[in-house]
Amino acid sequence: MTSPDRPAPRTDDSPRLAADARSILACPSSVSMVVEGETRLVGADHQLGLTDQLGAPTFVCTVDSPVARAADSRRSALLTLTSGLGPRGSAERADTLTLAGRLERTGIEDCDCCRETRHVVTLDLSFVLLARADRQLRVPLDQFHSPAHHLNRGHLQRCVEHANDCHQDELRQAVSLGTGTRPGDLLGVRLAGLTPSRVEIQWVDVDGAHRTVVSFPRTAGSLDELGELLRRGLHAGLC
Repeated sequence: MTSPDRPAPRTDDSPRLAADARSILACPSSVSMVVEGETRLVGADHQLGLTDQLGAPTFVCTVDSPVARAADSRRSALLTLTSGLGPRGSAERADTLTLAGRLERTGIEDCDCCRETRHVVTLDLSFVLLARADRQLRVPLDQFHSPAHHLNRGHLQRCVEHANDCHQDELRQAVSLGTGTRPGDLLGVRLAGLTPSRVEIQWVDVDGAHRTVVSFPRTAGSLDELGELLRRGLHAGLC
């Protein structure tokens, strides 16, 4: 499988392009893949479970899935992501990331919920292309894999969305305990901003709207470390 025709040459803004590309990989709004030897487009119906593992697109899929079959023979694939960065309707939501390479099995996981074995498959990249407006911008692989982008804004946005959507009870409890507000008086709580070094918390109670910024004792260097600092910061910073 070859790269798109006439990709744009390397630019002096390669680190910025790589940061944007990695952020889309961490925070896509849609995912689809063309796999060598498969007649149908591989998409969400196959439960790809795409994650960004230090710059490597990684999938967790069932043993009989097209992706697992292709990985067994290291077939080539073309992965297309549309950007989920920023608010809905923002200009960067129109950006598209295309990644090409060969699929290879890199591990096996046993699901505790369904007791089903799943294959961990990685796309070994050969090129990365970022399309925005009327431009196609080739992203150098060395820049794309740079450790500088391991904790990118796509990861940060996903963390905020996950906390607000799935951990409302914990957020409300943290604000209630930290501020002495009765749980029944809290009308809403959300994380509004997250960086590797701090988080902004907003809430509304019977007295109106409030916000505070909690600084972490150190700057997070990984997603796991960020999660731990966030959990500790929500309690310590509000008390």
